[in-house]
Amino acid sequence: MDLKTEYMGLHLRSPLVASASPISEKIDNIKRLEAAGASAVVLYSLFEEQLKMESLALHHHTTFGTDSFAEALSYFPEPKEYHVDSRGYLRLIEEAKEAVKIPVIASLNGVHPGSWAKFATQMANAGADAIELNIYNIPTDPDQSSADVENSYVEIVQAVKSAVLIPVAVKLSPFFTNMAHMARKLDHGGANALVLFNRFYQPDIDLEALEVRPNVLLSTPQALRLPLRWIAILYGRIGAHLAATSGVHTAEDVVKLLLVGANVTMMASALLRNGIDHLRVVEDGLIQWMKDNEYESVAQMRGALSQMRCADPSAYERAQYVRAVTHYTAPIR
Repeated sequence: MDLKTEYMGLHLRSPLVASASPISEKIDNIKRLEAAGASAVVLYSLFEEQLKMESLALHHHTTFGTDSFAEALSYFPEPKEYHVDSRGYLRLIEEAKEAVKIPVIASLNGVHPGSWAKFATQMANAGADAIELNIYNIPTDPDQSSADVENSYVEIVQAVKSAVLIPVAVKLSPFFTNMAHMARKLDHGGANALVLFNRFYQPDIDLEALEVRPNVLLSTPQALRLPLRWIAILYGRIGAHLAATSGVHTAEDVVKLLLVGANVTMMASALLRNGIDHLRVVEDGLIQWMKDNEYESVAQMRGALSQMRCADPSAYERAQYVRAVTHYTAPIR
């Protein structure tokens, strides 16, 4: 059974990719991911705030006679809250490249162009096979237009693309006025792939302490529906490759995403819940489904049920919503 796929010019043994998560902080885990069948690994993200804090700290300690930066530093998380510093991250890339044969994709998480291009260059020099820009942006300025928000994404991509020769993927949210238009803008801006979608971690309220607290919830299979829909719509309409993330838990999930057009399917929550060896279960299930349905390769499957190829293209648009709502029945108690 031919599981091979291509992602941003990287030739992968299968569409199963380990997405950014705490698992990839340790080299031993990255080795285990490769052994379990991961065709590539996206490293844990390095945060824009982390780079800013390191820059402020350096300026503070090299500038005599000023206390202004000490206050500025207090606005950022403490160093211990980050899992690795920037130099440690570059070492992680180097060590991972020495330890495994699968592609190693570095991850930058932020929202402003800033020093992204500079650090992306360092990531490339450290040996990263590609870079994933995790643009985690929650616009709150009422004077900032949607066009301004969209253009900031494109500026980040163009800045990084002009600085490195390796492929660049963009991980983004679905919250745009016209997701299809935004995807095309990023494609034209140079993105080699779109990773759909980022999951915003909504804050919670601690009723005892009366404080806002961070809250991390792992994805469930139900989260699959959103990337499935948009990959189906975008397949064949943009040149950038399509990676599915969020809600990928089982072999059936992988099959669905390949059928709508995904180049790769990325997993994090399922591996955190079930362990790294869950990758073997998913791959075995994928192979069995392909045998049962007489598919010889992933390439043969890919896009077979995308909007461009399915018998009912309206199924991915409003018509399906109308049918679902009007035909739903449930007992009333």
